Amino acid sequence: MADKIRVGIVGATVTQGGSGWGQNAHVPALKALPHYELNAVCTAHEDTAKASAAAFGAARAFHKFGDMAASPDVDLIVVCVRAPGHRELVVAGLQAGKAVFCEWPLGKDLAEAREMAGLAAQRSLKTIVGLQARSAPAILYARDLIQSGHIGDVLTAHLTCVVPAVLQRGPGRIWQGIRANGANVLTITGGHAIDALCAVLGEFVEVSARVSTRIPEWRDLDGKAVPVDSPDSINVVGRMASGAEVSINVAAVPSNPGGNRIEIYGREGAMVLRAEGSFNTGGSEVLVGRGKERLAAMPVPSKYIVVPEGTPTGQPYNVAQAYARAADALRGAGSFDVDFNLAVQRHALIDAIERSAATGRSVTVG
Repeated sequence: MADKIRVGIVGATVTQGGSGWGQNAHVPALKALPHYELNAVCTAHEDTAKASAAAFGAARAFHKFGDMAASPDVDLIVVCVRAPGHRELVVAGLQAGKAVFCEWPLGKDLAEAREMAGLAAQRSLKTIVGLQARSAPAILYARDLIQSGHIGDVLTAHLTCVVPAVLQRGPGRIWQGIRANGANVLTITGGHAIDALCAVLGEFVEVSARVSTRIPEWRDLDGKAVPVDSPDSINVVGRMASGAEVSINVAAVPSNPGGNRIEIYGREGAMVLRAEGSFNTGGSEVLVGRGKERLAAMPVPSKYIVVPEGTPTGQPYNVAQAYARAADALRGAGSFDVDFNLAVQRHALIDAIERSAATGRSVTVG
């Protein structure tokens, strides 16, 4: 491997006022890190590939993914396309012998995730999944506080994640209304928030859930009604491996969404995590009160911040944290646990939630 980890990204296309995650999160994150180099960009068309490479300062432009995957000038393939397209590109990247960073969700469903994780393991290739909340400084700090017993054994916890419902969408987002495409409020909004909870408290062993679609219709840009079957209201109660009893409410609503909050109650105190936006993109705050103390903010120690000063806030920040934390593993020194195996674990939890909702019964996870 060269002095820098050379990255080839698919799904980062320069657009005027674009909202793409590759353009707005991954590219600025990579630019902020001294150990990485954005060396190649791949888009579906030669002209957009060249324009994107020029805009992002990448040396190579590809419009055929197989050519980028085979390039000796690329060490790490980053997949930032729509979720239904993840499997094809990830498999091709792994078959080319490259390390792969795939955005979350890894696949459309648990079966796809297992297939990709299995192929990576078979070929002994490093992987990263885009569950960025696990690299957020506040989440790392909260995890360590819990594990050290700062508030005692956790008795119960509650996650609230209520976000704005986007009821009119263009072609770049209207496809998310189809549940089978695997990118919706349960998998993305809920997936990121629930993973933040699990990063702090550990894994679920049993869940009982209700999953529903309360807004069954969106509008396209012409105002035409589009039927929707993707879930937008998720309620879960469950038990964690630690014995803690946990409840979860995830929803998308048209008015006054309540945001993201995790409340944790232990034998010796309480902890609250609040996110400015979402736990995977925004800055988070940790508040703790022990015994009879009132909750008070606990500044996150600098040791949890692994990105350079000046790294852009917002969408790029936790992505940059993830890249920085993964650098040693990509170079062959140790491992990075936010990988495809974790993705399978998270897909398995989501699958258990869906099965519980479908059957009306509690489901064992795993």
